[in-house]
Amino acid sequence: MSNLGPFVWSIADQLRGVYKPHQYGSIVLPFTILRRLDALMATNRDTMRHLASKHTGGVLDAQMRKATGLSFYNTSQYDFDRLLKDPDQLRENLIEYVTSFSSNIDVFEQFGFEQVISTLDENNRLYLVVEKFAGVNLHPKAISNAEMGDLYEHLIYKFAEASNEEAGEHYTPRDAIRLMVDLLFAEEQESLLGEGVVRTVYDPTAGTGGMLSVAEERLSERNPNARLTLFGQEINGQSYAICKSDMISKGQDIGNIRRGDTLIDDHFYKRTFDFCLSNPPYGVDWKAAEKVVKEEHRTGGNGRFNAGLPPVGDGQMLFLQHLVSKMRPAHEGGGRAGIVLNGSPLFTGAAESGPSKIRQWLLEEDLVDSIIALPTDMFFNTGIATFIWVLDNNKQPERQGTVQLIDASGMWTKMRKGMGSKRREISMGQRDEIVALYDAHDDSETSKIMPTDEFGYWTITVERPLLDDDGEIARDRKGKPKPDSKKRDTENVPFTYGGNTDGADGKDTTIEAYFAAEVAPHVPDAWVDEKKTKVGYEIPFTRIFYKYVPPRPLEEIDKDLEAKIAKILTMLKAVEA
Repeated sequence: MSNLGPFVWSIADQLRGVYKPHQYGSIVLPFTILRRLDALMATNRDTMRHLASKHTGGVLDAQMRKATGLSFYNTSQYDFDRLLKDPDQLRENLIEYVTSFSSNIDVFEQFGFEQVISTLDENNRLYLVVEKFAGVNLHPKAISNAEMGDLYEHLIYKFAEASNEEAGEHYTPRDAIRLMVDLLFAEEQESLLGEGVVRTVYDPTAGTGGMLSVAEERLSERNPNARLTLFGQEINGQSYAICKSDMISKGQDIGNIRRGDTLIDDHFYKRTFDFCLSNPPYGVDWKAAEKVVKEEHRTGGNGRFNAGLPPVGDGQMLFLQHLVSKMRPAHEGGGRAGIVLNGSPLFTGAAESGPSKIRQWLLEEDLVDSIIALPTDMFFNTGIATFIWVLDNNKQPERQGTVQLIDASGMWTKMRKGMGSKRREISMGQRDEIVALYDAHDDSETSKIMPTDEFGYWTITVERPLLDDDGEIARDRKGKPKPDSKKRDTENVPFTYGGNTDGADGKDTTIEAYFAAEVAPHVPDAWVDEKKTKVGYEIPFTRIFYKYVPPRPLEEIDKDLEAKIAKILTMLKAVEA
């Protein structure tokens, strides 16, 4: 991107006084998109004007595509150069130019661009801004698609920073995306190198399209002749507009970028993809989608959310289920998905709660391929621990029935200059190291291969008898002891307790063995109420990689304390002197 980002950002200097810093983005971003589109059409403008004078409607669409190879066009007589030649009519001519794009270019509506133009004109800033943008060369020969994507994200970050918004809500750091993409492609290294390779990638929370762009870049690096078709849905209007503009630059079908709430309205209903990527918001409620989501949940196997519902306060696990529904079916070759989540989906919720049922479904269906712990301070808006979940509905034989856990939390490089909460990044070498751990699929200090049964457990309810006023056991009409609710307790019994290898099928014998060894010796009058036994699943990632660190010897601690006390006494004496 070199100095282009700061240069475009400097155009905001023309807006000082008229606009507040948090408003700069709504002006600079659409002008940047318009200038890019203007540059993309540059060599075809005469053709477009000629065809527009002869055809209309569907015929015009077809003729334009055939003649220019572009998926969009503009029928206006204007472009940036011509606009500057008539300063007195600049407002009217610019609006005419913007409204003359083909109907699939709806990006300027997302910014309320006509009002932006009018306000700039009323404040005598319109010519200055148009002149500045006319001087920026955004032609693909000068600015590659990758650089353009970086520019969009740089501007979004700067504007979010200026308005005290969370930049991370708009896009995911490239180093994290590259790792996700490499992990997704890891199982198809050879097939992706073949002749005429065609694959599809989908992001249901596309943002500005960063994940889609990186996926395309990484595949092109492996195989320049491969073709990746990109699909995305985004709820935020401005992010959608930028994503769509970026896809135009890449020559993608912009009809595959759609606006809307993925949870409420799946714009790719019944469609599946080779690869899926997503970085949904963490800890954000789904109240707006609650009615639709619950209705879909009630449809059972026909809906996306049949496994369970998470608390309304956090919709991450809804996106997790949504991704499973979008993976290409196993009988068609299978699909893989990567999603970034915080630690909550690993363990939140008791046995048979919504989150536990979702985990149970994912693990029993053998859909979880691997989970990778990322370093903290990786994202722009949060420093919390995050994890990449890799899903696969057609695992390689050696991975079937297992989940690989990789602790990459220590694999990071300190950034020279932090951005928001992001102070660490994963270098290329560290990324290769993580992917190598994945490929090796071995147990080590930072990699564990866990059978899916390892994550299952039964929550048993342990009862003790109620005593009457005489200290005797109170009994029901059948003569059975009544339970004392005040002494009721629950215990979690791992599926694998006592060496059980039958998983859920070994329930009765495993619980009996656990009760006999762990409960009965301490409370001989207790019993298990079998009707209350529940199944739960959790992934105790931190516990699995926990390493006991013994405390320092007492002598060493005493020595340090004595040194500190001596230092304090010396300082006090200096004060008294």
